[in-house]
Amino acid sequence: MCGIAGLFNYESSGEYSYEYNLKRMLSAINYRGPDESGIYLGNQVGLGSVRLSIVDLSTGQQPLSDESGNYWIVYNGEVFNYPELRELLENKGVRFKTTSDTEVVVQMYALYGADCLKYFNGQFAFCIWDKKKEELFLARDRVGIRPLFYWLQNGSFAFCSEIKGIFTLDKVERALDYESLEQIFTFWTTITPATPFKGISELPPGHHMLVKKGNIKVEQYWRMDFSKEPDTGSNHFAQKVDEFEDLLKDAVRIRLRADVPVGAYLSGGLDSSVTTALIHEIDPGVLNTFSIGFKDKAFDETAYQLECSRYFDTNHSAIECTADDIANQFEKTIWHTEYPVLRTSPTPMYLLSKKVREANIKVVITGEGADEMLAGYNIFKEAKIRRFWANEPHSTSRPKLLSKLYPYLPMMKDSNIMALKMFFGYKLDETSDPLYSHILRWHNTSRIRTYFSKELSSALTDFNPLAKIYSNLPADFESWSHLAQSQYLESTIFMSGYLLSSQGDRMAMGNSVEGRYPFLDYRVIEYCSKLPDRFKLNCLNEKFLLKKMSTGKIPEMITKRPKQAYRAPIASSFFNATAPSYVENLLSEESINEFGVFDPVKVNSLIAKIKYNENVSEIDQMAISGILSTQILHKLFIKEPIHTDTRVLHNLRIVKDA
Repeated sequence: MCGIAGLFNYESSGEYSYEYNLKRMLSAINYRGPDESGIYLGNQVGLGSVRLSIVDLSTGQQPLSDESGNYWIVYNGEVFNYPELRELLENKGVRFKTTSDTEVVVQMYALYGADCLKYFNGQFAFCIWDKKKEELFLARDRVGIRPLFYWLQNGSFAFCSEIKGIFTLDKVERALDYESLEQIFTFWTTITPATPFKGISELPPGHHMLVKKGNIKVEQYWRMDFSKEPDTGSNHFAQKVDEFEDLLKDAVRIRLRADVPVGAYLSGGLDSSVTTALIHEIDPGVLNTFSIGFKDKAFDETAYQLECSRYFDTNHSAIECTADDIANQFEKTIWHTEYPVLRTSPTPMYLLSKKVREANIKVVITGEGADEMLAGYNIFKEAKIRRFWANEPHSTSRPKLLSKLYPYLPMMKDSNIMALKMFFGYKLDETSDPLYSHILRWHNTSRIRTYFSKELSSALTDFNPLAKIYSNLPADFESWSHLAQSQYLESTIFMSGYLLSSQGDRMAMGNSVEGRYPFLDYRVIEYCSKLPDRFKLNCLNEKFLLKKMSTGKIPEMITKRPKQAYRAPIASSFFNATAPSYVENLLSEESINEFGVFDPVKVNSLIAKIKYNENVSEIDQMAISGILSTQILHKLFIKEPIHTDTRVLHNLRIVKDA
């Protein structure tokens, strides 16, 4: 795992001080790769890498070339099937100088060009410089596990694993993008290639990019496809369970490949319990597992975590996260997310990865992706119930099904029909809308936009954040099943844009830890996408196939427990006697006016509501998280300079190539 950066001035030479600027870019993201660093300097181009050594500890230093010396690579991630690909290349006469997967990637590109991506099973973002053609090739993994951002202006191109690296360049403007903010305050994230900042773009998941003089080309090489053959009822469930188990086990097996110890997250839920069980089957040795507990019992799953740890006899470590912990680490969280967040959930994940690193573990297996691939989230049930209700909109019994989905929401306790209709009835009858499953969530989230300043709201009068989603839907999207449509939206927007980024890569790599995701093996994704819907969501029984597969493999109390969404305290973290001073400072009328994003009167009203606990809703909680995190973002990335210290670059090697 690494952090990568690069500069390419394809219109003229000598404008960049490549070495100086690359050192600054790399120093800003040094935590992504604290073990060693490297820089390649060629004609009008510079590539850099900071490396977290996991595979080939001794000879895998970057930048690295193919055997001809024509192709140079900087690479962030892992291609887990690299031993098989190495054998393929060796059979074609390719010779290797290292045992790293990095060299396999560059040699595959030298042989197959962009088609090499079809062979890779992994999580990656990389850039390859072709000396002869004088062009850059950049690519990102299928679902966007590893990040890659870029900036382009007047023939100057820069890329980096994180935006802060690009912001170390003096010529790059630093300003928030208002349309992107509206997207975030609707979808929880931007719609790629947009980011929260003007002029900074993200290479979308499943895409590659070619940069050469006078030509910038971005192409998609893979997408999620939930189109299915007609379900005739002939699919044998038991057979599917066995096939899925074999596939998932192999996905776990290849993600255990590393030259360092591999641990696992153990949340106490079904998904992480299954991955732990499969690790235990593959390697019966003692496994290091890690979990988060909460002092606030409304969020705590410690009992289930301990039960799993005892069941598998793991070497278990846990942290207990308090509201004060969240407040004290929230600024650092936003430094790493580089995005506003509507929940505080990333912060405990940051603290957990710190615990992992303190245990000298660099790699953890996690259960993310199961909910998206096997319909585990309540939003899938919610959409199904709302469609059922829409068939008989005057029913008083059908909406009651919805009250069972969110027991942690205050308004769901002893909810009456009128309350359920007010909360869930938005566009109830518009079942033909391809975004039907998510339109209610996005509508509720978008209520936070009422806190925008008058100036910002005015500037966004003609902007429709939904338009981009409608225009990007697959051509055959409306022929898919309703569940398939829901899964696609959840996976390509929320999972890729928020879960794998703000809660995933950024929180782990902030402490130099690599997360690996067996449920997001592309083979698992493609297999699950073709399963009959009833094998995933059986009536209202989520992840039906996975539950059947896990019977007898994990504690029964885990299989049968109700799903509990991962959440963390919000308002109680920021409004108490011990809250850090930055909260009050950044939410002050002076700061709100200075940054210009929000309306100070409305923000003050929200703060008063929270302080006096006057029917604080879930939207109120999300609003204060979004407002505070945006204020932090503005302070760290717009108002203040990006701190760099090139002394943190360890074992720096510079290659100068004429």
